[in-house]
Amino acid sequence: MQDPRMRSISEIWSGITSVFTQIGWIMAVELILFAVIIYFVLKTLWENNAKRFTAVYVLLLLMAGCITLFSTQFDVLSFYLFFLVLSLFFLFLFSMELKRSIWNSGKRAPITASSVSTTKMTAVASRADEYVNGIVKAVQNLSKNDIGALIVLSNGNLPKEIIESGVTLNAQISGQLIEGIFIPKAPLHDGAMIIYGDRIQAAGCFLPLTQKDFPKDYGTRHRAGIGITEVADVSTIIVSEETGIVSTVKHGEITRYVDSEALKRFLKEYYWKEFNVEVKK
Repeated sequence: MQDPRMRSISEIWSGITSVFTQIGWIMAVELILFAVIIYFVLKTLWENNAKRFTAVYVLLLLMAGCITLFSTQFDVLSFYLFFLVLSLFFLFLFSMELKRSIWNSGKRAPITASSVSTTKMTAVASRADEYVNGIVKAVQNLSKNDIGALIVLSNGNLPKEIIESGVTLNAQISGQLIEGIFIPKAPLHDGAMIIYGDRIQAAGCFLPLTQKDFPKDYGTRHRAGIGITEVADVSTIIVSEETGIVSTVKHGEITRYVDSEALKRFLKEYYWKEFNVEVKK
């Protein structure tokens, strides 16, 4: 005997065919909005490396769709309500990243020779060189004096919990300011400095430690500098407090004994992304 709460195969097939045979302009608009919202949620999750959330979102939608098809207790209106609540929930999880994406949406057009003037490119490149030279000089001075430091080069994608764990500065990049923050016994010297583009976004921040095995001379500062690159698309610069050795980290891979020229190349690779964004304005 068939469960009265379940639809028969003929009812399910009739419902599916009616969608395609009775599409009016209202339903067409609904389907377009449905597709746009799904695309927007998936795009937000993908850009923030939230692969697990993406899988959960798609799985829940498929489950809700199947229940709608086979159960008489769950109609299309209920599915729409579930879909909207689920989509808003996932967008809320990445509200800060979503605001940043919307704010910068006009900056992502492809570069063409007609849209970029040589003068503007030169001006932006000059500013990038200024930031690079300031950071390199500060790191060299910290290294010479065996002053520990941890600098994160962010792409604006760090969780807000990490930013809020320190002190928000939003200050223009300055070599003197960088050195001053990491002076021993200064209030913020033990944490990480977050640099985002042309600003020192925050300092004194706490970072997640890597769980991989490394030599014993890799202290907390090194483990934090490696750990953050494993969970976010960022790069880090580390100055050892014991030896003054400068290291750089990218995608969890650490490079030690970095000299000034190698550090400049490392920083220019980061600022080339900022340079591309600026010239698109």
